[in-house]
Amino acid sequence: MEKTKHIHLIGICGTAMASLAGLLQSKGHRVTGSDRAAYPPMSDLLRSLGIPVAEPFSAENLQPCPDLVIVGNAISRGNVELEEVLDRRIAFTSLAQVMHEEFIRDHESLVVAGTHGKTTTTSLLAWIYEVASRRQPELAPSFLIGGVAENFGTSFQLREGRPFLIEGDEYDTAFFDKGPKFMHYFPDAMILTHVEFDHADIYRDLDAVKTAFRRLVNLVPRRGRVVAFDGAPHVSECVARSFCNVERYGFAPESMWRMTELRHQDGQTRWKVLRSGEAWAEFSLGMAGEHNALNATAAAALAAGQGVPLDAIVEALATFRSVKRRLEVRAVVDGVTIIDDFAHHPTAIRETLRALRSAYPQARLWAVLEPRSNTLRRNVFEKELVESLMLADRVVMAAVYQSENIPEGERLHPEQIVEALQAAGRPAELLADADAIVKKVAPQAEPGDVIAILSNGGFDGIYQKLPRALEERTAGVSGPARRG
Repeated sequence: MEKTKHIHLIGICGTAMASLAGLLQSKGHRVTGSDRAAYPPMSDLLRSLGIPVAEPFSAENLQPCPDLVIVGNAISRGNVELEEVLDRRIAFTSLAQVMHEEFIRDHESLVVAGTHGKTTTTSLLAWIYEVASRRQPELAPSFLIGGVAENFGTSFQLREGRPFLIEGDEYDTAFFDKGPKFMHYFPDAMILTHVEFDHADIYRDLDAVKTAFRRLVNLVPRRGRVVAFDGAPHVSECVARSFCNVERYGFAPESMWRMTELRHQDGQTRWKVLRSGEAWAEFSLGMAGEHNALNATAAAALAAGQGVPLDAIVEALATFRSVKRRLEVRAVVDGVTIIDDFAHHPTAIRETLRALRSAYPQARLWAVLEPRSNTLRRNVFEKELVESLMLADRVVMAAVYQSENIPEGERLHPEQIVEALQAAGRPAELLADADAIVKKVAPQAEPGDVIAILSNGGFDGIYQKLPRALEERTAGVSGPARRG
């Protein structure tokens, strides 16, 4: 885009789309957008940037006519704005195409891919480069992350340094490009955190997912590097035919970046890393969970191999402040801690609950789940979902989000999950919506409880409603807390 343009984003409140909007504004373009409904944290980000968001979708949102429309990958034929774009032959493109052409092509492309851990790992990597750039300005990172990195207070940044860091999403690109977005990013080096079946709405089976990741690995040049988790056989399959060096990280004795002595104490996760069998570093991270230590090790390994000094890596991990909606403490009211986590898959739920067990070992742990992602709304992982939720002391499930959009034969039936949990001796309930959940949970929560709210959406405002109900209870409106 050789000159300033008016660029309109359909579906602007998606995490990546909102970040792209900020990047485009940073380049001087006039940016507008629209969405069905806006919710934090991206609605807050766009408001802070002064980027107008029209709700809901409407053909009128295209007046005056933009120079270019970017169509989000959640937008499909039948959307009134998309139909207007096609009818009027307004120029349109996808997020991934714009990212490659406008931001990545002239930088060192560092891509973080995998079924789990992408957002946190990309945020860690960005902070490592940011800390290193204080002494070496050429390392100042540009980035796009699928969440708000708390060290930056944003999900994007445009700098003059060499690297561009991007979360490599395996989801499809747009209604006119059904390939994964990450195929547009052409990594010079990459991280592969995990590979398992996900996005059941677009991938036929696990083999289709593995094919996508194999193709990404195949884009890395011979001079590049792939830093790959050592604890998943599917990852091994995906990197087996790489033309560049593959460096494994994790707990395996033969891995190049081997983690040892992992422990959680005094609110910190601490561990050591051996590099090619030799003592290399000792790290501290203010986040609970083995999965977060693995994410941090992957980021450290990629950065070190790209020439980032070790002292900057150590400092960055010790000062990392997490990502919004990743084990985020939203409120502590009357001793009850409310956690927000972007749960999208049974494995992610399991690791979140394991991390909370580590961080709050004495707490009664609640899991409040809204099946909202395209994977969780389907019945493909019913058994795994039950196993993950068994890690909580109490489970409350909401109805499946927009269940009518999922074919009956594929749809998750949460009552079956609740029945399976109850049969295994775990207290569990199915409630219709956020209001019913708040009405049930608030009177029963006790000081010392941890309530993990698990959803990848707005969950009808439960993140505000539950703390408010607890505050009213504390003030005497609802009476004293009691065990249910």
